[in-house]
Amino acid sequence: MAERALEGIRVIEIADEQAEYAGLLLAGLGAEVIKIEPPEGNPTRRIGPYYEDVVDPERSLYFWQYNRGKHSVVLDLTQERDRARLSELIAGADVVLDSMPRGHLADAGLGYEDLSARSPGLVYARMSPFGDTGPWAGYKGSDLVHLALGGEMSNCGYDPQPDGTYDTPPIAPQMWQAYHIAGEQVVMGILAALYHRGATGEGQYLSCAVHEAAAKNTELDLMSWVMRRVPLYRQTCRHAMEVVTLAPTISQTKDGRWFIGVIAGGKDEQNLAAFMKQQNMEYPLNVDEAAGPQPRAIPGSTTGGLEEAARPLEIFQRVTRKFTWRSFPWEKAQEAGLFCAPLRRPEDNVADPHWRRRGTYSEVDHPEHGRSFTYPTSKWISTETAWVAGRRAPLLGEDTATIAPRAAAAAEPRALATPRRPRLSGRSAGRDKPFALDDVRILDFSWFLASAGGTRFLSAFGAQCIKVEWAAHPDTRMGAMAPVGGRAAREGARGPLPGVTDPDMGGQFNNKNAGKLGISLNVRHPEGLAIARRLVQLSDVVAEGFSPGVMDRWGLGYEQLRELRPDVIYAQQSGMGAHGTYGRFRAIGPVAAALAGTAEMSGLPDPAMPAGWGYSYLDWIGAYSFASAILAALMHRQRTGRGQWIDASQTEAGIFVGGTSVLDWSANGRAWSRIGNRSPYKPAAPHGAYRCAGGDRWVAIACFTEADWRALADVAGRPQWLADPRFATLADRLAHQDELDELVTAWTVGEDRYDVMHRLQGAGVPAGVCQDASDRYEIDPQLAHLEWLTEVTGTKIGRWPVAEVPVRLDRTPAYIGGRPDRGAPVYGEDNEYVYGELLGMSTSQIAKLAEDHVI
Repeated sequence: MAERALEGIRVIEIADEQAEYAGLLLAGLGAEVIKIEPPEGNPTRRIGPYYEDVVDPERSLYFWQYNRGKHSVVLDLTQERDRARLSELIAGADVVLDSMPRGHLADAGLGYEDLSARSPGLVYARMSPFGDTGPWAGYKGSDLVHLALGGEMSNCGYDPQPDGTYDTPPIAPQMWQAYHIAGEQVVMGILAALYHRGATGEGQYLSCAVHEAAAKNTELDLMSWVMRRVPLYRQTCRHAMEVVTLAPTISQTKDGRWFIGVIAGGKDEQNLAAFMKQQNMEYPLNVDEAAGPQPRAIPGSTTGGLEEAARPLEIFQRVTRKFTWRSFPWEKAQEAGLFCAPLRRPEDNVADPHWRRRGTYSEVDHPEHGRSFTYPTSKWISTETAWVAGRRAPLLGEDTATIAPRAAAAAEPRALATPRRPRLSGRSAGRDKPFALDDVRILDFSWFLASAGGTRFLSAFGAQCIKVEWAAHPDTRMGAMAPVGGRAAREGARGPLPGVTDPDMGGQFNNKNAGKLGISLNVRHPEGLAIARRLVQLSDVVAEGFSPGVMDRWGLGYEQLRELRPDVIYAQQSGMGAHGTYGRFRAIGPVAAALAGTAEMSGLPDPAMPAGWGYSYLDWIGAYSFASAILAALMHRQRTGRGQWIDASQTEAGIFVGGTSVLDWSANGRAWSRIGNRSPYKPAAPHGAYRCAGGDRWVAIACFTEADWRALADVAGRPQWLADPRFATLADRLAHQDELDELVTAWTVGEDRYDVMHRLQGAGVPAGVCQDASDRYEIDPQLAHLEWLTEVTGTKIGRWPVAEVPVRLDRTPAYIGGRPDRGAPVYGEDNEYVYGELLGMSTSQIAKLAEDHVI
C-alpha cells in the first residue's frame, strides 16, 4: 500500500478562502489538517453553489471541495479557555496555516513569536491579501481584485476591434484562481521549510501575499516589458502577443462546442494536411508532406507572417465545422501529430478512461445524504506515495471532542553522511542564512515552463540544478529577447525596442532558468549517455519534461536510473501523464487548458466564444505542482531512505483546480456555464471590470455586503442608487446586474482608474486596477515594497530583474539566483565545472568530447 508523503505531519489551519486550497493540498499529501472554526462556522460555509440549491452551511459545495480530508474543531478565541486549547493544539503541531486579518492571532497571544518560543520546530505559514506591511497592506482583496491587480485579467479576454480598441472588458479566469496560484506557492514553501526542519530541527516563519503571487503568474507580458518595453494585447483564447494575430486557435463544431488546434509552423501544417487526407478532405494549400521536419514556432517568439500563420488555422476551422463535438476524431488528429484537443467543461473529464486509470477522481462518501460524490483528488502518480482522497468535509465542530493535543513536535535532524558547511542564500541580509535544499542536486532535463518552471523554484530553494541541453533540441530560448543596446537602451527607452536574435539572451528563458547551471550533452551519443549515467549517480533528482517514453528510449528511464542510484527521485512532467491512454499525445499549455476544462470555464456566457487564458496558465500550475511533487518526494526519502518515480501531468493539475464545478455536476447535475466577471457563488453586485478614462483602462469592483454597496454609492456621489428599488437588497442587485453595470460604468468612464481604486479601498470596498505589465513594473508601490523582482546577472545577457519566489522564508530565504548567484546559463556555460570538477575530466578530455559532438 502506498504511503502518505506527509505522514505524521499535523497542520493547524486557521484560514478563510485565501488559504483553504493550501490546506486541501496538504491534506491530499497526507497531513492531518485540523481546521479551527468559530462557533458560527467558517465564512466559506456560506459560499455556493449548494447541494440541491438549498442554502445551508452544511451543504456548501465550495466548502466541501476545499475542506475535504480535514477535521473541524470549533473554538471561540474570545474565550480564554479556547485560546488555551488552541495553544495546546499548536504546541504539538508541525505547521500553522494562517490567513486571518492582521493581528488576529497575535492579539490573542497566538502570534508566531509566542508560538515558536514554545515550539522551535514549528513552521508558521502566513497568507495575506497584500502583505502585512507596505502602502496597500490594509487594502481588501478578492479573487477578482487580485486577478485584476496581478495582471491575469489584462492578458485574458477577447480580440480587439479592427481599429485596435476593445469593446469588451478583460475577463477574470474563473473560479478562485488567485487563491489557487498563491496556495500552490505557499505549499512549496511549507514543504521546503519542512525539509530543512528534517535536517536541522529548526522551524521558521514564512509569508506570502496573494497579490505578489498573482503578479508573477503571467507569462510573456512581464519579461516583454522588462526587456524591451513592449506591451502585449489580449486575444480570444490564445496567448497575448505584441500584435493581434488574425485567426484564433479555437474552432466551433456544428453543434456549437469548441476545439483547439495549435498550428505553429511548417511541420504542424504538414500534419494537418496528412490528417485531412486521412479524413478524405483535400488540403487547399500546397504542402510537401514528404519534406523533412519543419520548425514549429514558439508562442511569443515571433510576430511576423500573420497572414501565413492564419491560413492553416482557418483551414482547421473548416475541418472542425464538419463534425459535432463528440464525433470530431481528435485522437486521430493527435496521432497525426497535431496539437489538438476538445475544449472540455470540467465535468466532461470525469468518465474519461485515461483519468479513471490514473485515479484522478474519487467517489467520496457523504453518509448524511446516503450517497457519494465525485471529486478530483490526485495531481500526480508515484511509485511510493499516493494522494489521499480523505473523508468528506467535516460538519461544523465534528471533531471538537475527539482531537487531542499531541506532545510537542520533536523534529530531530537527520544524520548527515559527511559534515558540510551550509551554502548561503544570496537573498539574506549579509548572506548569512542557508538554503533549504542546500544538499540536493538535480539533473535537469526539463524544458518549457511546465517542467523548467518547477526546477526553477527548487534551484531558488538552494538545490544545485544542472540543466541539460543539446543544440539539436534546445529549450525555448527565443522569447522576450534582450533589446539591441542592452540595459542602457532599455533604461532610456520611451517606446518598444527591437530585440536581439542571440538565443543566449532571451528574457523569458532567463526568468524561468535563473540560478541553474547549464551543460550541453548529446545523450543519443554512446559517450554522452555514459556521461549522463555518471551524473545520475551524483544526483538526488532527475527531472524531465519530454513526451513520455523519450527518456526510456535513451536508456534513462526509471528502471535504468535506479540501477545507478537506488534512492534516485525520477520526476517527469508531461501534458497528460505517461500512464493511461493519452501518454503519447501532444500537449502544450493551451492544449492542456482545453482538455482540463480551464479554457472553457472563462469568458462571457454562451453564445459568446470562450475567452480562455491569454497565456499558458497550466504551465505555471503544472510547474508549482511539479516542484511540490519533488519536494514531497525529498521529504519522503529523508524519512525512509527510498526514492520514487513521479508521473506528473499539467492537464491533471488543471483538472484539480476545477473541483467545485465537478462537484456541482456530481451533486446537482449542473454543467458548467461561463459567467464573465460576475460572482454568483459568493454573491456580489456590482462585481466586474468597469471602463475608466484613457482607452483600455479598467477597474475591478466587488461589492459583497450592504456596507460595500453604500460605500460605493457614497464614493461615486450617487445617493440615488440607494433609493432605487431595483438595488434595495443584494438579491435585487443580483437580479438587475445589467442595469447596475451600466450605471457604474457611466460613473467610472470619466474617472482615473487608480483614483477610483484608492477612493474605494479607502472606503473599505474591494477594488483594483486591471494592471498590465507596465503598471506592475513601473507603478505598483506594493510590489516594489515587497521586492517582487530580483536583479541577477547573466554572463551574456547582463544584469536584469526577474521574478523572485513570492514566499518569504525567514530562516532559509529562497533566492532566484540560486547557488551560482546569477541569471540563466549560456548554452553549455558550465561544461568545465560539471565535466571537470564534478566528473574529474581533464581539459583535453573535455575538448575531445566537444570535437566529437558529445557535448
